[in-house]
Amino acid sequence: MTGAPVRTLLLWCPDWPVLAAEIVDGVPATGPVAVLHANRVVACSERARAEGVRRGLRKREAQGRCPQLTVVEYDPGRDARAFEPVVAAVEELVAGVEVVRPGACAVAARGPSRYLGGEEAAAERIVEHVAQACAVESQVGIADGVFAAGLAARAGQVVPPGATPRFLADLPVEALGRPALTDLLRRLGVRTLGDFAALPAGDVLARFGFDGALAHRLAAGRDHRPLAVRQPPADLAVTADHDEPLDRVDTAAFAARALAERLHDRLAAHGLACTRLGIEAVTAHGQELHRVWRHDGLLSSAAIADRVRWQLDGWLSGGVGRGGARPARPTAGIIRLRLVPDGVIAQAGLQPGLWGEAGEERERAHRALSRVQGILGPEAVVTAVLGGGRSPADQVRLVPWGDERLPARPGPPPLPAGPSDRPGQSPLPDRPSPPPDRSPLSGRPSARSGEPPWPGRLPPPAPAVVLPDPLAAAVHDAAGEPVVVSARLQVSAAPARLTVGTARPAEIVGWAGPWPVDERWWAPAEARRRARFQVCLADGTALLLAVEAGHWLVEAIYD
Repeated sequence: MTGAPVRTLLLWCPDWPVLAAEIVDGVPATGPVAVLHANRVVACSERARAEGVRRGLRKREAQGRCPQLTVVEYDPGRDARAFEPVVAAVEELVAGVEVVRPGACAVAARGPSRYLGGEEAAAERIVEHVAQACAVESQVGIADGVFAAGLAARAGQVVPPGATPRFLADLPVEALGRPALTDLLRRLGVRTLGDFAALPAGDVLARFGFDGALAHRLAAGRDHRPLAVRQPPADLAVTADHDEPLDRVDTAAFAARALAERLHDRLAAHGLACTRLGIEAVTAHGQELHRVWRHDGLLSSAAIADRVRWQLDGWLSGGVGRGGARPARPTAGIIRLRLVPDGVIAQAGLQPGLWGEAGEERERAHRALSRVQGILGPEAVVTAVLGGGRSPADQVRLVPWGDERLPARPGPPPLPAGPSDRPGQSPLPDRPSPPPDRSPLSGRPSARSGEPPWPGRLPPPAPAVVLPDPLAAAVHDAAGEPVVVSARLQVSAAPARLTVGTARPAEIVGWAGPWPVDERWWAPAEARRRARFQVCLADGTALLLAVEAGHWLVEAIYD
């Protein structure tokens, strides 16, 4: 997440879902047209906007504003298939085109600007060529980074190098494309990207979470991921040869799904995940086809299969453009299909399974666990995923077998215990430990390596057993008086004895803390404030205690 943003040229076709419906289904885009998904408008034509139709409206309200409205259901496959001729036309002039989404594609601006006579000349040439080849109106924006280039394309603007933060500063926060975050920022008085970018990064991370921190980087003109990522090793690609040429979309899509699962398993075996996917095909007549798909996130096996299916549909069906324009349809069926992970990153949170990550043992275990799920239900077989959080219970999420292993909260998983920091083997300090590193601006723990800091997070080691229901306890000092923690985290006396429930008191021989936690302080109804202690007892038992509203609880047990 470091380094200067890549100078990016992005081509954007306005109202693409509407144009795709016209290209594929013959819906007249010159009339009032709205594309609906989940009963809400996701795109509309210019004529519909003139009648008051806007994105986000419900179907009934949109039809109330425009009785003549033509309603079309959202179809991402149709959008991708219709966009293929546009991408092919752009690729006739420039190399290395990435499909950001149907209706938008990007390329590094350095190459086209050098051999087409400058950035503005390259933008004009590409727009003109797409109009002539596909009869599609488009706009090009150039800026530092994909996000800024996309906003510049909506204005048909070339942002000078280094001026991207100034260009973004006056835009409204709605440009981030995050409705929930936008609504909250508006209510807090933050109305422009410049206002949002001016906030301290540590405070934004603590208040809005990891997604808010990414949006904060975008508002400041710093993309969280560059346009071009490193080239993966060649052996990560997967290839399938077919004796019978594939000339039908359904048979090609079936073959692509099996190939997508092979690619996903191979990446998982290396602890990697794919962010850009290269799709290559060779026909029976030797024609070679290639396309790169970009995804804002990690591509699962299902997402890989969908993009391969969309691309094969675009190639084999010919992808008719407006005015009859289409790229040349392959003259023969496909005999070789190859998937290349053109952008790979380390998949955080991966860990080797008990039976290995690949091979026959993994397949046998997968079949057995899937069969148990079929008998008892999906929730009968779960695996643990470690993530971020303040308490040990927050850092573990149980995921049904077969679902994506995504942590409930972003952040690094709990660190393992070292030989010298286990409470049961080494005496814990008899005085409060210093607080975590704090930001000099906000007073909160500073973020490192782009991960959420989780103020109040416990230091290692992680406890071995986390109690589902904490046990009530009492802590007393050497004089028999209850130990109290003040609002300023001052401990009234050193803890000396611990009583759990009705058990006999146990002597405390070592302790560390307090670690304060002040959660959701901005929502009084959900606010929670407590402090945690690690204690070591005379019999060698190590416990994690918490005090909240004057009451002591046993939260976890160390091994």
